[in-house]
Amino acid sequence: MLRFNFDSDPARPLTVTDLTRHIQQLFSRDEKLRNVWVEGEISNFKRAPSGHCYFTLKDAQCQLRGVMWKTASARQLYQPTDGAQVRVHGVVEVYDARGEYQVIADQIQAAGIGTLYQQFERLKTKLQAEGLFDAAHKRPLPAFPRVIGVVTSESAAAFQDIQNVLRRRFPLAHVLISPTPVQGDSAPPLIVAALQALIDNGQPDVILLVRGGGSIEDLWAFNDERLARAVHASPIPVVTGVGHETDFTLVDFVSDHRAPTPSVAAEISTPDVADLRLAIEEAQAAISGLIMDEIDLARQSLEAQQRALRYLSPQMQIDNRRQRLDDTTDRLQRAIRRQIDKQRDRLRHQRRTLAAASPTNILARGYALVYDASGRRLSAASDVLAGTSITVQLATGRLQAVVTDPAEPSS
Repeated sequence: MLRFNFDSDPARPLTVTDLTRHIQQLFSRDEKLRNVWVEGEISNFKRAPSGHCYFTLKDAQCQLRGVMWKTASARQLYQPTDGAQVRVHGVVEVYDARGEYQVIADQIQAAGIGTLYQQFERLKTKLQAEGLFDAAHKRPLPAFPRVIGVVTSESAAAFQDIQNVLRRRFPLAHVLISPTPVQGDSAPPLIVAALQALIDNGQPDVILLVRGGGSIEDLWAFNDERLARAVHASPIPVVTGVGHETDFTLVDFVSDHRAPTPSVAAEISTPDVADLRLAIEEAQAAISGLIMDEIDLARQSLEAQQRALRYLSPQMQIDNRRQRLDDTTDRLQRAIRRQIDKQRDRLRHQRRTLAAASPTNILARGYALVYDASGRRLSAASDVLAGTSITVQLATGRLQAVVTDPAEPSS
């Protein structure tokens, strides 16, 4: 907790923030300011885009700023207007950004009909405790209702609005009205009977429970416990559209879906034929595209099979094998030619080698071969004796000779 010394040195004063926070703490510790009812005339009432509501509460001498947050405003049954005398319940706090105190409201009641609101809150609390508002009981609306039941006054503008919407959005649906008074003390049991008549005899796919706008007293029949229980017990989905967007009744909490107006109730209960037509056109285009894709794939497959069939035909097999035989023959002939050329080159080389080593060629260079009388070739002078007959082989012709001096060469 902040502590302040208000007698401190004037040279070191408190900041505005310090003082404001101190005042906030004073407000927060005052139990009377945490649970306060205040009555006055409301003015400057406005709802911000955020959903929060801002207003001023005043009497002859003073005024008090007020705010109701979006969550509390959504639960608010009574919607005040400028100049109305109201009772406001809430908490008084300090708004530090402007240094002002204001009431944070969680309830606003018209000063003249506070008893009705107390009855509403008691019954709402009771039904909520019994689970009638639970989301688990909410049923989805049919996508394409063939029969739409309407519980309202047959002469009411709300019914005409519903018919106009349905003719525009979904003229395929058959509208079945169960007429009933929708206002006054005798209205609740009659509304229940009209609802039950639709369930027992009409068997619609969805039921619209609607009426136009009005004061809290005008709409009070839709806060009846009997009607709330009948809506909860209905085996057919019920859409409520009672009053205007800011009006809430008990049947709105019990129904399967709450619409802000009767016209919107008709809209959310039906598809729009324009959207359906567009969806059908898109589906047709998609189907056409898929069919064309399948045709293209089938055509490609057929062409591939035709190519495969041509490849596998006997004539193509014969042609392919004939061509392969020609290719093999050509390669073999080229290989044989290469081998012949290689052997020819090798033979030429061997011929040159033999020619170089041929005795005849050696003799042609002035050499001679000498043989004894027995034909043995002589390689050394010591192999013969004097007087031995020898044969000298020249490059051309032979000579017969007798050895006279078989001397060894000098070393």
